[in-house]
Amino acid sequence: MDASPNFRETRFDDVTVLASSHGGAFPHGNTVMVTGSQARLVIDPSLDVDHDPVGADAVMISHAHEDHIAGLRHFTCEKYAHHADVAGVRSLQVLLDGYGLTPAERLAVDEQIGDQFALPDGFPEAIGVGDGHTFDLGDVRATVIHLPGHTAGHCGVLIEPAGFLYVADIDLSSFGPMYGDVGSSVDEYLTSIETVRAIDARWYGTFHQKGVIEGSAEFRRRLDDYAEVILRREQRLLEFLDRPRTVPDIVAHRLVYRPHVDLPFVDAVERRTAQLHLERLVAHEQVIETDDGVFVLT
Repeated sequence: MDASPNFRETRFDDVTVLASSHGGAFPHGNTVMVTGSQARLVIDPSLDVDHDPVGADAVMISHAHEDHIAGLRHFTCEKYAHHADVAGVRSLQVLLDGYGLTPAERLAVDEQIGDQFALPDGFPEAIGVGDGHTFDLGDVRATVIHLPGHTAGHCGVLIEPAGFLYVADIDLSSFGPMYGDVGSSVDEYLTSIETVRAIDARWYGTFHQKGVIEGSAEFRRRLDDYAEVILRREQRLLEFLDRPRTVPDIVAHRLVYRPHVDLPFVDAVERRTAQLHLERLVAHEQVIETDDGVFVLT
């Protein structure tokens, strides 16, 4: 395997993690490689991956976000993503559609992606797969686990017999879960958290920040803290609804980002996050929406 100054290689039985030298913070991430007796699988080639380090037989993309396909152009093998996200891997414009941007936001985000990632227009050859799809690598199996919420097609991968569960952007960061896309869902995210909580593994790998956590007890402890961020955001929203508010009011108040963060996609994320939480609160009869689009506590 060729060495690279961009990442540090760490082995976990049949799994090698290319840990970003930038700590895995966006736009960087940790790439996973799985080597079996008959084939090799790469998962989420990051911005730090500037070549195919193993002669991969397949690449699995956990979901259609630019940081997870950043290194995909260096691979000539078959490329896969979940059916619900594969269109965003095939086309950068479809990927951008998924962010729910205004025209001005879209132009700025498109330029930012071009500057940071230099992506091609897309990978039209990408193949859609479903939950439970298994990559047979010989003496190693890598099984796709659908974990929607972050995006509609967000997936993890369980690698056996190593006992390595890659959870992608269920990244356990203190920042908390991201669900600001058109296809995002708070309820599905919470369900996906429970899905991975129920899986006993030896190691748990994230794309961003934490990298690899050893042991189910430690993973579940961190997962509890991570899930709590969703509930804290909802509580902050309820407190902000001490008087009637509109969605633009909530976007300006911010549930996700701190006030000083100035990035072209921030308002879009805040807008979608607010809408999703408001939908939950309306469904739970804690909030009502008036005819003129104002939200009030019941």
